[in-house]
Amino acid sequence: MKVALYPGSFDPITNGHLDVLGRALAVFDRVVVAVLANPRKSPLLAAATRVEVIRASLQGGELGSAAGADRVDVVTFDGLTVEAARANGASSIVRGLRAISDFETEMQLAHNNRRLAPEIDTVFFMTEAEYGYVSSTLVKEIASFGGDVTGMIPAPAAAALREVSGSR
Repeated sequence: MKVALYPGSFDPITNGHLDVLGRALAVFDRVVVAVLANPRKSPLLAAATRVEVIRASLQGGELGSAAGADRVDVVTFDGLTVEAARANGASSIVRGLRAISDFETEMQLAHNNRRLAPEIDTVFFMTEAEYGYVSSTLVKEIASFGGDVTGMIPAPAAAALREVSGSR
């Protein structure tokens, strides 16, 4: 069975993340979405909330036409990504690319991960062009000013952002 780990903060998960996940499901038998639960960072949404949001998005059919939400596990991790991959039986790490500007950083991470764990490869998936401008950071900023993030994030993520911000 081909298992991949899709790590990230997912604070919040975006439709671009879901697009990459759908692409990974077309290649791998199982994908483990690994939510970074780093106590040294200050995410907007708690790790448990991010896990709930991802699971609700998958149950709500937010993957769109991509089948296979039943082949997705959602877990938290802290520490090295390669150790999370090993712990979840993954031989690949999935990373998404929005634009060429993402590639340099992602390539550096991939090379470092390969040095730490030569048995684990990194696989890159380009997100659909319509999500090329979407990032969790941008979504949080827009939402903090009351902007409309519909179409950028799944409905459960939008609800979690509204709850945290106390807005309608």
